[in-house]
Amino acid sequence: MASAETGLTHEVFNQSTPFENFNLFTSDTILQSVIAQEGGDPSSNRLTELGAVAGSADAAAMARQANENPPTLKPIDRYGNRQDIVEFHPAYHDLMTISMQHGLHCSSWERGGSKARADQGRNVERAAGLFMTTQMEAGHCCPITMTNASVAVLNQQGDVADNWLGKLFVHDYDHRFVPLDEKRSVTIGMGMTERQGGTDVRSNTTCAIPVEGGGPGEEYLVTGHKWFMSAPMCDAFLILAQAPGGLSCFFVPRLLPDGTPNSLRFQRLKNKLGNHSNASSEVEFHKVHAWLFGEEGRGINTIIEMVTYTRLDCAISSAGLMRQALANAIHHCNARTVFQKKLIDQPLMRQVLADMTLDQEAATALVIRLARAFDGADEDPREASIARIMSPAIKYWVCKALPGFAFEAMECLGGNGYVEDGPLARLYREAPLNAIWEGSGNVMCLDVLRAINKDPEGLQGILDGMIQCADGEARLVNAIEKLRERFANPSGLEADLRHVVERLVHTAAGCLLLKSAPDAVSEAFVSSRIKGSYRGHYGSLRGADISAILERSQPVY
Repeated sequence: MASAETGLTHEVFNQSTPFENFNLFTSDTILQSVIAQEGGDPSSNRLTELGAVAGSADAAAMARQANENPPTLKPIDRYGNRQDIVEFHPAYHDLMTISMQHGLHCSSWERGGSKARADQGRNVERAAGLFMTTQMEAGHCCPITMTNASVAVLNQQGDVADNWLGKLFVHDYDHRFVPLDEKRSVTIGMGMTERQGGTDVRSNTTCAIPVEGGGPGEEYLVTGHKWFMSAPMCDAFLILAQAPGGLSCFFVPRLLPDGTPNSLRFQRLKNKLGNHSNASSEVEFHKVHAWLFGEEGRGINTIIEMVTYTRLDCAISSAGLMRQALANAIHHCNARTVFQKKLIDQPLMRQVLADMTLDQEAATALVIRLARAFDGADEDPREASIARIMSPAIKYWVCKALPGFAFEAMECLGGNGYVEDGPLARLYREAPLNAIWEGSGNVMCLDVLRAINKDPEGLQGILDGMIQCADGEARLVNAIEKLRERFANPSGLEADLRHVVERLVHTAAGCLLLKSAPDAVSEAFVSSRIKGSYRGHYGSLRGADISAILERSQPVY
């Protein structure tokens, strides 16, 4: 309404408030329930503290600033000396400080002597932390993820990596470009792909020549390039290069032991669709000093454990972004009135939000269960098989589901969702990344097949476990047995892998939801995703208890 007294043409009303100053842990009933189901603490003080910080208005402001002021490459100093540093807005460093203070860069592991090992139960708690931190701001999670995952490789060459591991486990972010001895803490990046091969890393041409005799832990000189070097501000990188014995894994510090810069020449920072707060680079190596980790010719085998952990984080992050998108949509619909009703009470909108809730809860259950498999993989062969086979499968479905899911959430806000003033436009641009990073959809499906071919008994153990979890639910049991039959018949399987992998993940999710979710949620999921035919777009549930499903996904105010 116009106001003659103030001169305003109208007052602002019927708008939702920003989804800020919500504790992302205590407001999320689904996450707490899944954590409890997988042996975590649903009342964890550490997760509650992180949830409060990650959901704060201050954190939202940092996320906006870090993305509106992306990093810049400074290859040469004012005197003409090569420096190859990347400068960031202070908000980015503030976000990194939060995540490292809460140990997300290392808390999958426990330090013991000169070696780190997977710490029982810590992957579940860390997964919940990353799930929330991604909602705070996704781009900075790239170096957080790679640093945590790098421990799996650093363990393999402790004679070189011991000093680095000591700094890696410090919960005190230090972004200074100074020698290792002066650093309080370190981050580790990774470079695998080259322009001519991409995913086909065996076609890499970067060359490593031994300084003396060569061998594990010995120094080499590396010349070549990387088309994508993620997080070039890191203190060291794990890369792949062709040694005399074949494709091998090397450790490349930014600064050499004497404090001089290693000869990495960053060509440019990638101009990406999203992920603007994070730097991704192209780099050339000019006789870079590097140290061999593992045996020559075993580079993929050496670095694959790191890749496996980063794939876990891709799935966790995508599930977290699904939660952020849905929570923003529901928060808006609770406040907005359209056609004399709150949006949350409009029948079509209720259908859409409830249908989205099913996928969001399924994604949460899947990624936290996968994290538990990483916790138990050293002790339990079945958990090891779940980690090996289901990691690419779950990454495939969860990361593929996010872009369409984010669009649907954005549409719930209408024009307010599409503009850059709010978080959903940024989230939408971020959404495709995890489906591409660390292996696109086809690669994930092929990796599922490779893992099954290497471990056929592991697949049968997974399916047997799903039968037990299904507890006689006929639709799930039938789906599991059909999967068993399909995997046993190789005819046309590779061409049909996307469909088969999606069925595998949906069936696993249905089994998990029987244990962690209310009957209304598990029944609706099984009816629509397992038994139902093609559903089309969100909003086509039939016969579901919509009110009970929506109550499940409501942020706890």
